[in-house]
Formats: sequence, structure tokens, C-alpha cells
Amino acid sequence: MRPKKVILCVDDNDQALSVRKFVLETRGYRVLTAKNAEEAIELYDRGRVDLVITDLVMPHCNGNDLILQLKEIAPWVPAVLVSGSIKQFDPNTRADAFLPKGACSPQELLERVRVLLVRKRGPKKMTAPQPEHERLPIHEQVVA
Repeated sequence: MRPKKVILCVDDNDQALSVRKFVLETRGYRVLTAKNAEEAIELYDRGRVDLVITDLVMPHCNGNDLILQLKEIAPWVPAVLVSGSIKQFDPNTRADAFLPKGACSPQELLERVRVLLVRKRGPKKMTAPQPEHERLPIHEQVVA
């Protein structure tokens, strides 16, 4: 059995955090939650995190600055920025994706998470080439 992917969710809004945690856990992800940047960095340092989802507007440290700090620790971990105050993705952020808070469905969140985790993992490993004697002659191969 493969280990569950670990997602760190950061939001100062308890309700938004609970909903996100519930949606992700029902799909088999292990979810760590933090209410601020300090908690998030502590959890990030402590354990293996496969993906981060953070709110943009939070007291003391916004989500963009948090992503910047986390990417300094582990640049390969994808990060999703969620915001209710802006509706468009700013390409100058270090976030790998943006979701407008309240305007995206749980299915959109799950699909974005799935795509980013697949991208992090990389392409599937290639299988070993078939031995020469098992290959079909060129004229018998089906071209798709």
C-alpha cells in the first residue's frame, strides 16, 4: 500500500480550514492544518509534506510570503494560493497554482491537487524495452 500524500493547509479562517481538510481527507489524503505561517513552517520542518495550500490574506505573514519561505526549504513542493480578495493568478508569485476562494468547487480543488502531485512525481517510469525476438515485424505493427 502506498503511503498517503501529505497536504499542509494554512488558513486563519477555521471554517475554511475545516472544509478543505474534510474534502481532502475524504479522498484519502493526510491533511495537516495550520492557522498561521509560524505553525505552517513548524509543521513543514517536522514532516514530509507533498503539497501546500495556503490562504493569501492572513495576519502577520501573507500566503505569498509563506510560500516564498517554504520554497526556500523545499523548492520542489508544489504550493496552491487561495484567495477571496483577488480573482486572478499573479504570475509573479511563487505559487504553482491559484484558486479563488468561494468560487471553486471541491472537485476543482481535488483536480488541481491531483495534477500538481502528479507533476511533482514526474512522468511514469518507462518500462524496459521488449527483447528483439518479441517485437512484431514493422509491417504487422499497428500505428495509432
